[in-house]
Amino acid sequence: MGLDLVEVSPNAEPPVAKFLDVGKYKYEAQKKANAARKNQKTQEIKEIKMRPNIDDHDYMVKMKKVHSFIDEGDKVKMTLRFRGRELSHQQLGMALLQRVQEDVKEIAKVEAYPRMEGRQMLMVLAPK
Repeated sequence: MGLDLVEVSPNAEPPVAKFLDVGKYKYEAQKKANAARKNQKTQEIKEIKMRPNIDDHDYMVKMKKVHSFIDEGDKVKMTLRFRGRELSHQQLGMALLQRVQEDVKEIAKVEAYPRMEGRQMLMVLAPK
């Protein structure tokens, strides 16, 4: 008949075997794997850049984007850029990132706590 005897579950008692076409079986398995790969969503890192003396409305616009990124399942990298004398007031930047942390604590967790890298302060948020 052109079929093969394939052992399906060798650990069962007694072992289970099936008559099937191996070529067709491999083809179906490959199609299923390709469909699963097509439907899966990779998690990306989106970046939001701010300055330490950001205005309230600008802050709210940025937070709306943060919420949409996290709702899509992406991680968000918050970057605070210091220019000139702002670097001597790092506590303002830390306070701003604490505020961001408080605003998103229901939907996101902090994956990387705020840290300085050169002239910028970074923090990474991941969806809960």
